[in-house]
Amino acid sequence: MNLQLLGLNHKTAPVEVREQLAVPEADLRAALERLMHLPEVSEGMILSTCNRVEIVAQTTSGSVNLRHFLNDYFHLDSSVYDQYLYEYRELEVVRHVFRVAASLDSMVVGEAQILGQLKEAYFMARAAGAVHSYLELLLTRAFAVAKRVRSETAIGSSSVSVASAAVELAGKIFGSLKAKTICLVGAGKMSVLAARRLLAEGAGPILIANRSYDRADKLAKQIGGKAIPFEELYRHSELADIVITSTGSPAAIFRREHGERFLSRRKNRPMFFIDIAVPRDVDPEMNLLDGIFLYDIDDLQSAVSSGLESRKKEAEEAEAIVEIEVGRFQARLQSLHLAPTIVSLHDQFENIRQAELERVRGRLGKLTPEQEMAIEALSRGIVNKILHTPIRSLKSAASGQEITTLIASFKKIFDLQEKPASPPEVDHSPASPRSHRRS
Repeated sequence: MNLQLLGLNHKTAPVEVREQLAVPEADLRAALERLMHLPEVSEGMILSTCNRVEIVAQTTSGSVNLRHFLNDYFHLDSSVYDQYLYEYRELEVVRHVFRVAASLDSMVVGEAQILGQLKEAYFMARAAGAVHSYLELLLTRAFAVAKRVRSETAIGSSSVSVASAAVELAGKIFGSLKAKTICLVGAGKMSVLAARRLLAEGAGPILIANRSYDRADKLAKQIGGKAIPFEELYRHSELADIVITSTGSPAAIFRREHGERFLSRRKNRPMFFIDIAVPRDVDPEMNLLDGIFLYDIDDLQSAVSSGLESRKKEAEEAEAIVEIEVGRFQARLQSLHLAPTIVSLHDQFENIRQAELERVRGRLGKLTPEQEMAIEALSRGIVNKILHTPIRSLKSAASGQEITTLIASFKKIFDLQEKPASPPEVDHSPASPRSHRRS
């Protein structure tokens, strides 16, 4: 397996860099096709969220320059983002993907949304034919590991989402959200999470705008809010005390001139914008206006950091589970690598057995069916006994560092010509039997 991962996230890059490399959902299929056109790439997946952009690839050779892909796809000067990138290989990729799935690498440790986002990226890549064997094995195992982490630790019991952190920040600003007019721009998952938390805090009325009015209306009916046509956004949003925006727009929806008009009509009553979109929905220049207070997704770090300490012990337990699962995944991969060698070894000895039988068959005269069966069983038994110890030694060494050298030695000693390895079969069973469960 030749795994590579290239990416950046909220820990390594500010939002102004992340938004330049974000891949809108509508463009993901085309981006995947571009990735799969690279001659060295046999499988691939792109994960693009508000907090991370990551490219995972299985290659036919030992390496592929994924940075060149970024340069070609985004047409950006690499100096803009190169210093913020991280790159992993082989088991480092496995560990990172497991940690991402288990929400150990999230801005809000323990939040559940990243697992859903990872699954969506997987389903899209699978539908595009970009995931089929080794990445299928990796990702389905990552989902099982995430399930085990959430079952055996309480890491998700007190966690919040980015959206709920945004509401928490609004509460700190106002003291109370009761009777505060809220405008949600975007009716996606982020907005749904924000709306639920706002209702719990007594906020209202809630206005909801979305490019698809039907989606806005559906959410409004669920939460008792009011849907507004997107083309009337500016006329209605000036009524809001708090605007929470999370759309997939490639350009800013709210610009400085909008803020100036809002303040004029509100007679300078302050407005708070919480922008949890990447790319950002609100032009940073809005923050220069007296009476406009703008917070983007990176500003939410301080709002959620207070909860990190309480989840530290759970995170440590989750990290231990991830390490165990990385080891198990490595052992499974190594056992898969043994299969071609063992098959070739069997084939080699079987060919010798049959050739020797043919060589002596003429000297044995005419044999009865019972005699034929006896010779066949005798010769097969001898071969199996000869191969038993070498194969057992290979399997015993499968998880050790010497396995690569041992396989090479077997190939040389027995002059083995291996057939191409078959794609691994995917195990959809749970990550492992649970030894304990915490509520």
